[in-house]
Amino acid sequence: MMQNIGRRGFHYMHKLNAANVPKDLIEKGQNRVIEASLTLIRERAKLKGELVRALGGAVACASLLGVPLGHNSSFLQGPAFAPPRIREAIWCGSTNSTTEEGKELSDPRILTDVGDVPVQEIRDCGVDDDRLMSIISESVKLVMEEAPLRPLVLGGDHSISFPVIRAVSEKLGGPLDILHLDAHPDIYDCFEGNKYSHASSFARIMEGGYARRLLQVGIRSINKEGREQGKRFGVEQYEMRTFSRDRQMLENLKLGEGVKGVYVSIDVDCLDPAFAPGVSHIEPGGLSFRDVMNIVHNLQADIVAADVVEFNPQRDTVDGMTAMVAAKLVRELTAKISK
Repeated sequence: MMQNIGRRGFHYMHKLNAANVPKDLIEKGQNRVIEASLTLIRERAKLKGELVRALGGAVACASLLGVPLGHNSSFLQGPAFAPPRIREAIWCGSTNSTTEEGKELSDPRILTDVGDVPVQEIRDCGVDDDRLMSIISESVKLVMEEAPLRPLVLGGDHSISFPVIRAVSEKLGGPLDILHLDAHPDIYDCFEGNKYSHASSFARIMEGGYARRLLQVGIRSINKEGREQGKRFGVEQYEMRTFSRDRQMLENLKLGEGVKGVYVSIDVDCLDPAFAPGVSHIEPGGLSFRDVMNIVHNLQADIVAADVVEFNPQRDTVDGMTAMVAAKLVRELTAKISK
């Protein structure tokens, strides 16, 4: 179903092209839709930034930005439906709004929300991925312009990490240290011919020079190319088969000295499926939820932005277990970002 939805806009535009509709007419229409989309993000970020600054006392405030993109997934495309489900779970009445570190999420100086990049509406106008990635990057920069807001991005598949990290690095003026938790290294050169595949996002990030260090934790599905690409880019890959040996170091990381900041990217499938079954690529033998929390809570770093990706609501349990897990990851990242 999602694949058909994702292609509908392109089919419609192809029909217009076949009917000899002037190209400049189509481009002008696309530009209007893009500008409207960016204007909404810009004005919402401006409003939320003004509110936080007026309240005072915040050096950094996590700001949710949804990027409901799923068409770059190589298997299932359900992650496009994740952002609203994560938001719903964040504010679920089954739990309170205080993080484990004691920060109150209902305080807008801790967490705010600027809405979603309207990915499907933009693609429905025939906009290609080169331009879409630029729109995502520009949306992230619009959030960052409203200090003290810092983007906490809700995916979507993992392809979104490339334009988000590119934007953060460009806006801050230099490379970042990146902590990437995932079952997969997502570093194929061009998976299945798609340079923007969710399996190739970190190849694009490393090629662009947006990372000084890339640490990948939770890896347990990696092939020859993944290891060769890791060596090519100097990636620090920590596989689950050696996690018991690496645990002490990974639970006491200190990152970001000498660079513009630290970015944390959490693919929900870094977790063992016993904790998070609602993912597209189920890979047994993963991290426990508390393993992830120990890594995040003990991380010594100035986290300038983060993302939580690859939650697939279409594979979640009836009671929304994985949505609550994804929401908890967002909540605890919020606590680490805000100050």
